[in-house]
Amino acid sequence: MIAIIDYDAGNLTSVSRALSHIGVENVITNDIKLIVSAERIIFPGVGAAGSAMQSLIRLGLDTAIRQAVDGGKPVLGICLGTQIILQKSEENQAKCLGIIDGSTLAFSEIFREKGIKGLKIPHMGWNQISLKTEHPVFAGLKETDEFYFVHGYYPWPENSRQVIATTDYGISFPSVIGMNNLVATQFHPEKSGNPGLTILKNFSSWEPC
Repeated sequence: MIAIIDYDAGNLTSVSRALSHIGVENVITNDIKLIVSAERIIFPGVGAAGSAMQSLIRLGLDTAIRQAVDGGKPVLGICLGTQIILQKSEENQAKCLGIIDGSTLAFSEIFREKGIKGLKIPHMGWNQISLKTEHPVFAGLKETDEFYFVHGYYPWPENSRQVIATTDYGISFPSVIGMNNLVATQFHPEKSGNPGLTILKNFSSWEPC
């Protein structure tokens, strides 16, 4: 059973439908007992970092997520769920979960600093990823596969070894990060067609060392 964490941060049914499509049992929940008993966790989300963190803390889910990661349970972050596993976010100047050292940064700031013009923010649409290291969750993908993005911020871990893949949009930014039993994608696997389903299928059977 995969628990999809519900913290009032977007429509989670697309994740549930994608898992059901590949025959993976799942439940959308904010019930801490269900999350603790689940075999693995998906932590998705869209919206703003500040309000998301408020919801997580109010529901006690911040502690549940940290305990799941610390306990070795396989965890997949998606989009906002990827951004707020870091220590802080430039969005709302939010203090985040701090599971991975680093910050979530704004495209608007780095584009301004580098004088990059003509690219829309948010970064929205299809783009490729460049894997920097082999990872079981991304086995079977092709270099030409594209994934669906919609975001104005991006994760930036302090430890470059925690960057699993990058994507080019004005700059080269980390689009997949992770460590040990945690992996997180800035793009939406559930909205990325067959390549995204491959990722979800791999995650559903992934047994981290």
